[in-house]
Amino acid sequence: MAKTRTTFVCQSCGAVSPRWQGRCDACGAWNSLVEEGAASGIGAAVARKARKGRLFALEGLASTGQEPPRTAVGIMELDRVTGGGFVPGSVLLLGGEPGIGKSTLLIQACAKLALSGSRVAYISGEEAVAQVRLRAERLGLAQAPVELAAATSVEDIVATLDDGEPFSLVIIDSIQTMWTDSVEAAPGTVSQVRGAAQSLIRFAKTSGACVILVGHVTKDGQIAGPRVVEHMVDAVISFEGDAGHQFRILRALKNRFGPTDEIGVFEMTGRGLAEVSNPSAFFLSGRDTSAPGAAVFAGMEGTRPLLVEFQALVAPTSLGMPRRAVVGWDSNRLSMILAVLEAHAGVRLGGHDVYLNVAGGLKINEPAADLAAAAALVSSLTGATLPAQTVYFGEIGLSGAVRPVTHAAARLKEAAKLGFTGAVAPADTPQPGVLTPVAHIGAMVAEIAASGAAQAGEGRAVRPQSGRMRPRASVES
Repeated sequence: MAKTRTTFVCQSCGAVSPRWQGRCDACGAWNSLVEEGAASGIGAAVARKARKGRLFALEGLASTGQEPPRTAVGIMELDRVTGGGFVPGSVLLLGGEPGIGKSTLLIQACAKLALSGSRVAYISGEEAVAQVRLRAERLGLAQAPVELAAATSVEDIVATLDDGEPFSLVIIDSIQTMWTDSVEAAPGTVSQVRGAAQSLIRFAKTSGACVILVGHVTKDGQIAGPRVVEHMVDAVISFEGDAGHQFRILRALKNRFGPTDEIGVFEMTGRGLAEVSNPSAFFLSGRDTSAPGAAVFAGMEGTRPLLVEFQALVAPTSLGMPRRAVVGWDSNRLSMILAVLEAHAGVRLGGHDVYLNVAGGLKINEPAADLAAAAALVSSLTGATLPAQTVYFGEIGLSGAVRPVTHAAARLKEAAKLGFTGAVAPADTPQPGVLTPVAHIGAMVAEIAASGAAQAGEGRAVRPQSGRMRPRASVES
């Protein structure tokens, strides 16, 4: 008879420990180890006799037939993120904070596909069928032929979906509520989430249906449950947003059938999520072009150029340790830029609090935003207003050199489309007609400082800095 052996599994990373401890050795999470039983011993080793393997056919790299077509939803922003539509037999993991709009987006996608003639199923493990119907009525989608069910048993779900005509799209909301009889653990644990995901992935591969698994998000912004699930699925999509803003960002973190880091922009309205066809104009709406400390960054999100505004506030402080606060950008990157400005451009910020914000709540990750952040910081420190029709992009090295970035032509084209006539960019950037080339950060600092002095001479309001700003005039331009 098999002996029951107790193990402890981390609910954050899936690491297994023979005993309980307060902190996981693998990922460092506290109080994440949960006791789970496993069969071990001599009886467990011989309980299942190994079967002889069977032969299978090997194929070449060249395609012998036509690839299965993608299923386009009809929501352009969603199709962009998925790479052109859903691939039959694929499994997607959609994560997002509670109340961000995951269920709303999926209901709209289900209704679009169902109205086009595809068979669609929505399986809810958290809400009753009546609650899903209420949401559909509020969105005006109650007449869409979407098949609803409230179930949590994976075996029952797979048996029901296998009956009748094949499905094109299946929504599982959410994977943390599903449980399978093959795993002896509580629903929501690592073992249950992994086992339920494996069963649903097997169903998707054999039936040809596209399965979307909805995942909860932890306080750190990570999809709850074992990270191994992210490696099992074909695509991982994050639904981001801020409660203080009406926009939502759909971001592809992993995609085996399309580009990664692609984003789709939606606006939350009373009738559900509406697509934003021009995100750059959306993020730049309402900006104050006469205020110092604001610089427009020409960035790239996947294959899409995007213009956003960097806002900086540099204020004198009486604290022993000045405060550094950043929203929408990497705080370590901000510390590096401040150090480079002080070491190679003579900008003294040791006695100032520094606040940096990406307007609209968007999160920027690419290093090309260094130049825009530096321009906004120097502009706020000197009180100089930056040119309203100029964009900034470029990576700043530790030596103060401004390094070239990719997709410069696409950034400039997007800026020109929105009426921007100038750009401050690395010296090696092509298309020099509209550029102000910058080879070293000291050159840009000197130019902004000179502009601030000129504006002060014209009687414009410029805050005195009492010698805090000493740009180096001898820096290479």
